[in-house]
Amino acid sequence: MKKTLKFLTLLLFLPIVAWSQTTVSGKIIDAEGNGIPFVTVLEEGTTNGTTSDEKGTFNFKVSKLPTNLVASFMGFKTKKQYVTSEVGVTILLQEESVGLDEVVVTGNRAKPRTILDSPVPIDNIGVKELTAGGRTSIQEMLTFKVPSFNAQNQAISDATAHFDPADLRGLGPSRTLVLVNGKRKNQSAQVYLNRTPGKGEVGIDLKSIPTAAIERVEILRDGAAAQYGSDAIAGVINMILKKNVQYSTVTAKSGLTSEGDGFNFSTDYNTSFNIGDGGFANISLGYATQKLTNRAGTPGVADLPSDARPNEIQWATDNPDLGMKYGGPDIDTKDIFVNFSNPFGDRAEFYTFGGVTDRSGKSFAYYRAPYWRRDVADANFLTRPEDFKGYQPTFETEVKDYLAVSGLKFGLGENWNADASITYGANQVMYTVNNSVNRDYLALNNTSPRTFKPGGYGLQNIIGNLDLTGKLSEQVSVALGLENKKEYFTAYEGDPLSYFGGGSDSFAGIRPAEAGKWSRSNIAGYAQLDYDITDAFLLGIAGRYEDYTDAGSNFSWKVNGRYKLGEKGAIRASYSTGFRAPTLHQRYLTNSQYIIVGTSPEPLLQGTLANDNTAVKALGVPSLFAETSKNLSAGITYKIADNLSASIDFYQINVDDRVLFSSQIKTLDGNLDGSDAVEQILINNNVIAVQFFINAGNTKTTGADFVLNYKNESGFDASLAANFNSTSIDAISTPSALAAGGYNIFAREEKGLITNSRPKSKIILGLNQSVGKWDLGLANTLFGKVTVTAPESGGIDQDLGSKVVTDLNFAYNFTRKLAFNANINNLFDVYPDRTDPATNTAQAGTRFPYSSEVQQMGLLGTNFNIGFNYEF
Repeated sequence: MKKTLKFLTLLLFLPIVAWSQTTVSGKIIDAEGNGIPFVTVLEEGTTNGTTSDEKGTFNFKVSKLPTNLVASFMGFKTKKQYVTSEVGVTILLQEESVGLDEVVVTGNRAKPRTILDSPVPIDNIGVKELTAGGRTSIQEMLTFKVPSFNAQNQAISDATAHFDPADLRGLGPSRTLVLVNGKRKNQSAQVYLNRTPGKGEVGIDLKSIPTAAIERVEILRDGAAAQYGSDAIAGVINMILKKNVQYSTVTAKSGLTSEGDGFNFSTDYNTSFNIGDGGFANISLGYATQKLTNRAGTPGVADLPSDARPNEIQWATDNPDLGMKYGGPDIDTKDIFVNFSNPFGDRAEFYTFGGVTDRSGKSFAYYRAPYWRRDVADANFLTRPEDFKGYQPTFETEVKDYLAVSGLKFGLGENWNADASITYGANQVMYTVNNSVNRDYLALNNTSPRTFKPGGYGLQNIIGNLDLTGKLSEQVSVALGLENKKEYFTAYEGDPLSYFGGGSDSFAGIRPAEAGKWSRSNIAGYAQLDYDITDAFLLGIAGRYEDYTDAGSNFSWKVNGRYKLGEKGAIRASYSTGFRAPTLHQRYLTNSQYIIVGTSPEPLLQGTLANDNTAVKALGVPSLFAETSKNLSAGITYKIADNLSASIDFYQINVDDRVLFSSQIKTLDGNLDGSDAVEQILINNNVIAVQFFINAGNTKTTGADFVLNYKNESGFDASLAANFNSTSIDAISTPSALAAGGYNIFAREEKGLITNSRPKSKIILGLNQSVGKWDLGLANTLFGKVTVTAPESGGIDQDLGSKVVTDLNFAYNFTRKLAFNANINNLFDVYPDRTDPATNTAQAGTRFPYSSEVQQMGLLGTNFNIGFNYEF
């Protein structure tokens, strides 16, 4: 089967296979003389290079001889070697105890640098390190590996439950840029509209990037908009794909929780083969399924109203959980990823990579207890007696994600290299609501469909890049680039009965007036210069100009520096400005419904209205424009001993004119009678209540990251990493008409999602020991407190205390190629504190024992899984 797959893939790429001319060739070896495969070999001061093959041999064209070659590989010390001949080059690598000498490419466009040499903090995490913890997706793996990264599944949150908002340093999903092989990954089509961290924002669908395709993850923990453009305010996550791997790999894993639910199974296959002279194709195939978990409470008859009917009392007695399913959704994922490269001619290389992910999911809305929906129960009793017991709508999604990148790298003279590429990215989410009714249609016709197609959303982008890197001298490295991007946002109309009247119960469909396709384009140019004033002192500057057709123009700049403390450490600092353009979703999204109010002669509109809606404009809300930021960081990194290193970095990030999703604007006295100017505006536009996106917030985030790594020759290694952070809202700008009427555009519970919904601290202690054929691991993750914020209408804020989650992992290597692994995640079955009903938040303490609004470590409890890894 493997030979067949390789043959078919070879046919696929045969038309673009070319040839390579060799100038320098040799071998990378370890202390025992064995070849080391997949070592990165670069010509010093350039991005020109290759990777060694399965036997450790390499060959590629260099700009001149003699020259310096730099060889780097995780777990080994980076080696620079002076080369005078074309053939017979041997480079000996020594094992490295800690990783400060690893070469990283993120944030260093002008010149690849080691982690020690970089003027900003960068993490370099191999896929083996990520997967060892037993987590099932890349965002879970990063949550339990990187202290400043957070993502948790959100229950009872419609489509948000299928995306899991993720962020760095608590700045929200919109302010972290994600790259794949250094190219911008498209955002998701979904806006997080429910009460979860990141409400009103758009993130990257990290679930669409399969772990099987990833070689390592580089995380730049510093503002980088001056280098990469919009969204990089908090930092950059760069997913580096696997290349010419030594062995094909099959993995499989399965598990479930201690409650007996949440069954999961995943399997993937990764292989690669050589193409031409120095080229490769790497292929990953994956499938995963995750069944729902349920952590609903059991209020039983305590939830009944005072006028409960006999059938309702009996139902609540028989079903103390009131039918709720509260936890993670059902998810099925299929994916394929390809990474292809082939050098040809004189210092030229064609490359292409990307993939397709198809994910379906099912989550649950509130159970419609019979006393909540007596109209449905009574209307359907004769034909559907089961409705007399209530019903629970399901929220189902079909998510498709596409990424396709093609490019050409080539040399320009002796000292310059170019990279021209085109990137296509797309994400689409389509909705289905099952086990529901349209109550208005039911009232008119005494019948209603049970299944609805409410429509969905799509996002596409096409990006053209031209990047130039080179050096003006041995001390001065330069990077220049141009980028042109076109984006499209589509809202797909739902079926008519999904939006008739009030729409399908739990989620109304997208109306014809709300459907449409919108686009924008932007052009950008950037420059970056690094000046090695001395071997110890580096100074870097960068600037980027960006012009959006809908959000105006911006110039961001950055200056950073690093001073080496001998060969053991360095002090570093940076200051930068940044920006984030509002997304097309935030500008054009409309999600509303019509309702009958009192004696109103016609239905009135309520819900989310687009930023350019006439009612929104009449309230004085300006057109959206770009947020801006100021980012200051400083730190020190030091190799205390050959097997012990540490770093600490402090940062402050100010974001001005932050795009917020407003609170609901509606009558203050309960009567929409035009008693003030705002009410009259609503009446004039046939609106009863409205939410919108607005540039209105100024925030400040301060924090510190700490990392300590230890490794010795006995196979023992330890790491201690921590993040401490705090976000405050310094100002909220309210349009004058709303301010004059005493309207609050951003209520305290919305503010709490920004300031208190992510842990104030996270500390991760990891211990690993290899003994013979055994690999053993223990990790403790301390999640700091979060706060459930009471609504504006009243209630008491509740701090959810710090919690420690303990993970154990075991691996037994039967042979070098076959390994068995087992994991116990959350060994001591730790859950967040139960929500106090006094918070006055949705269903607190009754149906939902745990908050559906803020999260620390999720609601799985103890989870067991076993699996195997086979190489051939």
